[in-house]
Amino acid sequence: MNHSTLHAKNTDTRPYYYGLKGWNFYFLLKFGLLWYGYLNFNAFENLLFIAFLLLPIPWAKISKLRYWIAIPIGIALLYLDSWLPSMESIWQQKDQITGFSAEYLYELIVRFINVKMLAAAFILLVIYIFSANWIRYSTFVVIGIVWLNISNVIDFKVSFTQPVATTTIGSSERQTTNSNIQPLQTGEPTDETLNKWLEQFHLYEKQRKTQFLTSLPSEAQPFDVLMINICSLSWDDFDDTELINHPIWKRFDILFKNFNSATTYSGPASIRLLRASCGQDPHQSLYEEADKQCLLLDNLANLGFEEYLIMDHKGDYGNYLSGLRDYAGLKAPLQSQANLSHQITAFDGTPIYNDQDILREWLNTIKHSNNPRTATFFNLIPLHDGNRNVKDKKIANYHTDLKILLDQLNSFFDELEKSERHVMVIVAPEHGAALKGDKMQISGLRDIPNSTITDVPVGIKFIGMKSLPPKEEIILTQPSSYLAISELVARAVDGKIFSDTTVDWSKYTANLPITAKVAENANYIVIDYKGKSYVRMSNKKWVPYPTTP
Repeated sequence: MNHSTLHAKNTDTRPYYYGLKGWNFYFLLKFGLLWYGYLNFNAFENLLFIAFLLLPIPWAKISKLRYWIAIPIGIALLYLDSWLPSMESIWQQKDQITGFSAEYLYELIVRFINVKMLAAAFILLVIYIFSANWIRYSTFVVIGIVWLNISNVIDFKVSFTQPVATTTIGSSERQTTNSNIQPLQTGEPTDETLNKWLEQFHLYEKQRKTQFLTSLPSEAQPFDVLMINICSLSWDDFDDTELINHPIWKRFDILFKNFNSATTYSGPASIRLLRASCGQDPHQSLYEEADKQCLLLDNLANLGFEEYLIMDHKGDYGNYLSGLRDYAGLKAPLQSQANLSHQITAFDGTPIYNDQDILREWLNTIKHSNNPRTATFFNLIPLHDGNRNVKDKKIANYHTDLKILLDQLNSFFDELEKSERHVMVIVAPEHGAALKGDKMQISGLRDIPNSTITDVPVGIKFIGMKSLPPKEEIILTQPSSYLAISELVARAVDGKIFSDTTVDWSKYTANLPITAKVAENANYIVIDYKGKSYVRMSNKKWVPYPTTP
C-alpha cells in the first residue's frame, strides 16, 4: 500500500450508515400498541427521533455512540407516547405518593406488569430476530412513521377548514339559572369543535345556581340533612362485585343512574359536592375562592341548619380537610374520634375508624343538640385502594369491605327510623375504585377521569315522613351532577316533605338540572360528545377514548 492510499484511508469522511437496526423492534412494538389503542402516539416526535437515528455521520465512533445516547431518549419518548400519568402530574402529587406505605407502592408496581403484553412482545421479538436478515424493516418503519405524520397533517387541515359548530343559548335561557337548554353538540368531533364546545359548556355552567329560600316559613318542619360521601364506589365497581342487588338499594326513594362525579380524586370530588349549588366549575377553579351562593352548607346555615363534620379518617393525607375548609366553606369542627375502633388501616398507614360507630356517635350528638335542624358532611374511605386489614396485615378485599359498608348503612337506616328523627340522607360517592382498569390506565389508577370511574350511584332517602314513600323507587336516568342534588335539597328545605300526608313525587323530581358529561383532573379532560367519549391530555389534541378490550 503506497503513501497516497494510506492517506486517503485516514482521511475518509464517507458517512457511516447503520440503519435503524434494533430500533426497528422498538417502533414495531409501538405500532402494535398503537393498533390496539394502548398508545397516544406523538407522530412528529417519533419522526424526529427516527431522523436522529438515521442521520449519516462521517465518524464511526460518534455514529455508534449515538445509539447509546438514543436509549434514554427512546425510553422518554415511549413514556410520552403512553397513557401513563405525565411527569407534571406525578410531580404535583409527589407529596401524596411519598405518603403511600411501602406495601402499597409495591402493589402498584406489580399491577403495571402485564404478563400477556410481555408475552406478546417476546413473540414479536422472536419473529423480528428470525426475519430481520431478509426483511428491510427500516423501510417499512420509516414509511409507517411518515404516513402517520401525513395523516396528522390531513386531520389538521380538515379541522382548520371545517366550519366549527357554534353553541347558541337563547337570551331567555341565559336568564334562567336552572335552564336545561344544554350547549348543542353539532359538527364533527375535531379539535376546534370539541374545544369550542367545552368552552361553551363552562360558560353555560357558570350561569347556573340553585335558588334557596331567603327565610323559612313559620310552619316549616325541622329536619336533618346527612350527606354521605363515599370514596371509591361506582356502578362499574358494583358490576365487578355483584352487590348491585344489596337490600339497601331498594330503600332509596330516589336513585340517580347517570350521575357524573366530574373527577376521580377525593379532594376535588368533595369540593364539588360542597359547592353543589352552582354549575360545574373547571378543575382549576376549584382551588379559587367560591361564590358564597355556591356553598351548599352555607345556604343551609343561612336557614338555621347547624353544620356538623364527621369522617372515618383524620383528613391529613393530601391536605384533604384543609382543602375543604379553604375552598368549600367547611367550618364545623371534626367530631371526636376518641375511643373509636378500627379494623382497617389506610394506604398511608393511618387508621380508618368503624363507620357504624361514627354514625351512632353522630346520632347521639344531634339528639342532644339544641338545634332541631342540622346539616352533616360525612366522608368515609374504607373502600380506598391499598387499605389493609389490621388483624392479618393483608390487603383489604374490596368485595368484603363493600358488603360490610352497605350492611352498616342499611343497619343505620333502621336506627334512624327508630330514632323518629326527620332525616334527608344523601349518599353521593366521590368516584369509583377503577377495579377493572382499561387500555389507558391500570386497575386502581384514576388519573384519567373516564366514565367507568365517574359514573357513581347517588341515592336519596327521606326518613321519618308522614306520607308513604314512592310506590317504586324513582330512577333518574338523565345526565346529572351535583347541581341536581342541591336542587333537591332546596326543594325540601322547608321540611314539608316530612309533614305532608301526601307527596307529589313527580313534581318534586321534575325538571332537575341536566349536566352534560365533562370530567376533569389536573392534566386530563374527558367529555361525551354525540354519545362517544374523547380525552385530552394537558394541551394536546383530543383523541377518542380507547374502548376496553
